[in-house]
Amino acid sequence: MASRAGTVAQPQDLVDLTALLDAYYDVSPDLGDPGQRVAFGTSGHRGSSLKASFNEPHILAITQAIVEYRAGQGITGPLYLAKDTHALSEPAQNSALEVLAANGVNVLIDARHGYTPTPSLSHAILTHNNNSPPGPRRRTGSW
Repeated sequence: MASRAGTVAQPQDLVDLTALLDAYYDVSPDLGDPGQRVAFGTSGHRGSSLKASFNEPHILAITQAIVEYRAGQGITGPLYLAKDTHALSEPAQNSALEVLAANGVNVLIDARHGYTPTPSLSHAILTHNNNSPPGPRRRTGSW
């Protein structure tokens, strides 16, 4: 365990949220730099806008790829889209919603625009899929 685990954050630990949000919209990744390409972790795309590894161009491209994949598979059910407490989650959700709306994808988000725990999102998808007619056309998923 880290020696500072459970202690108060120090000033050098904190991120400048204004700079983080500005970089999300203003910094474009260099595709020639492997450190600035899309990288997925266990629960989705990982990176930092300050390192050009999690920026709006990433989210727009990933979302458009999901739209095209769904269309190619004949998936017409709703797409469940959640956000968490990370600082870039809301801007990323907004960027994704723009692409999904432009492509006519039916999207379900939290009615109060709040945060959604992953187990809740998974439960909603499983419930939808269990209550839908069989076949890929009505199946759904999350992003």
